[in-house]
Amino acid sequence: MSYTHTVTVDLPYTTAVERTKAALSEQGFGILSEIDVRSTFENKLGAGAGEELGDYVILGACNPALAQRGLAAEPDLGALLPCNVVVRRGASSGTTVVQAIDPQTMVQLSGTDAVREVANDADTRLRAALAQLPAAGA
Repeated sequence: MSYTHTVTVDLPYTTAVERTKAALSEQGFGILSEIDVRSTFENKLGAGAGEELGDYVILGACNPALAQRGLAAEPDLGALLPCNVVVRRGASSGTTVVQAIDPQTMVQLSGTDAVREVANDADTRLRAALAQLPAAGA
């Protein structure tokens, strides 16, 4: 099973990050955290590690209404939140990859109807956000 939804876009990295945030916002997601993995690698492992990885950010996206429904149904679900969205571009790549967690992963771990409903809604919204990105680069 694939645990992400992935799109590859012909956008510069910083533009892809900006447009990803905007597309997520249009679907009701805010960004709770932003982890610059490249910078972390450079700081902890040296410049070569960051350079080898390329540009790489993890966005912790949260739709508060969906999170509230999910946590009300199953408080342990918080261990799987927020929905992570990755924007990455290898050092020698001409394209940028955007990946979002597939919320159906939560359903496989939980199996409850309430979590399934929340995951279905989150899935629809995340897919819609990703679908906006290729058009944005056209």
